[in-house]
Amino acid sequence: QVHLVESGGGFVQPGGSLRLSCSASGNSLDVFAIGWFRQAPGKEREGVACISRGDAGDGFRHYTDSVKGRFTVSRDRAKNTVYLQMNNLKPEDTGVYYCAGRNNTISGCNLGWYGTWGQGTPVTVSS
Repeated sequence: QVHLVESGGGFVQPGGSLRLSCSASGNSLDVFAIGWFRQAPGKEREGVACISRGDAGDGFRHYTDSVKGRFTVSRDRAKNTVYLQMNNLKPEDTGVYYCAGRNNTISGCNLGWYGTWGQGTPVTVSS
């Protein structure tokens, strides 16, 4: 059973950057597609960015429209970590960010596909 842990959240002004990390204990992240999701206060959880399994070899990535060109999801197989680089942050990016794993292929960030979740890390974008 893999245990996912997010880190890197915090407070940042609009236009700033943060890098979130999703690390794992108990298993290799290589066999998991990883999705980044966020939940703003009073709103439903939504998919932000997803990356295919490390052993898939296809480099598939998917981004929700609101973060395209600003967020980048990447995987460091040697460090067993998946990152979400967030640039040009906006107040509407505020929320708790979760990473989640799916032990199968993906074609997007369908929330229901992901069965293993971390505890989340909060991100606040405000002036």
